[in-house]
Amino acid sequence: MRLFFVLLIFGGYMRDHTVRLFTDVYINRLSMDVTKDNVMQLFGEYGIQILLLLAPLFISIFVIALISNYLQVGFMLTGEPLKMKFEKLDPIKGFKNIFSMRSLVEFLKSVIKLTIIGYLVYSTLWAAREGLSSLSTMGPDAIFHFVADITMSLGFKIAIGLIILAVLDYMYQRYDYEKNIRMSKQDIKDEYKKMEGDPLIKGKIRERQRRMALQRMMQEVPNADVIITNPTHFAVAIKYDGSMMEAPQIIAKGQDFMALRIKEIAKEHGIITMENKPLARALYQRSEIGDSIPGDLFQAVAEVLAYVYKLKGKAK
Repeated sequence: MRLFFVLLIFGGYMRDHTVRLFTDVYINRLSMDVTKDNVMQLFGEYGIQILLLLAPLFISIFVIALISNYLQVGFMLTGEPLKMKFEKLDPIKGFKNIFSMRSLVEFLKSVIKLTIIGYLVYSTLWAAREGLSSLSTMGPDAIFHFVADITMSLGFKIAIGLIILAVLDYMYQRYDYEKNIRMSKQDIKDEYKKMEGDPLIKGKIRERQRRMALQRMMQEVPNADVIITNPTHFAVAIKYDGSMMEAPQIIAKGQDFMALRIKEIAKEHGIITMENKPLARALYQRSEIGDSIPGDLFQAVAEVLAYVYKLKGKAK
């Protein structure tokens, strides 16, 4: 297609230059003396003339390639493609790339393109077979016009064919892209695990965190001033330090087995345990570890602490 537009723009220049070149050959050069110097001079002159003839074609293709690359990725100068990548030397990976589905599709696309272009060239030349057979009787200008007409016709047909193929290729590429990004049920599960974490692992982490929290809580029980119990279902450990706290705090609490374990640790460390069913239940249900006791329970807890301090013979 690029060649088609180049010929459309520079065809006149290339025609005139070609006519002058062949005119010089058939008029001025057929009768020249063939010597080494003359032949070398002739090659030099015609080499320059051929370069001038093809210059519009080469320059146009170069400019079009630069513009196309700029429109796609912008101006980018990098040495990344020149870097040595040893993974490209992997024969197994290379074998997979050669015989992959994508490679097969690209091969079929190339075959279809070549088939269509070959058919268009054949049909165009076959339709112009009478003119081709009479080229020997035409003059240079007529030959150039005839060849130019065939070239323009062929270029137009090939351009239309490639545009149709490009549209079909775009539709296939879009379908293939959407198919590749469409996730299966297992893909969705795997993606969820990556984003949210494996539920099994998260459960183990939470269980470990819970055990560590319970361990830290049990380590605080020896620091309690009193353990208020239900007596069998609830146990709440309370600590109060007037120099650091505005109100007594709950440093540990437990139910059933955990309550029994709190009472055992308290007994081991000589912490006084007092039975008060309503107060123990209220503290357990309305407070969390590290919280100060609720305001409406302050009086009841203060009485318990006062009694404990009296038993210990200390005052705060």
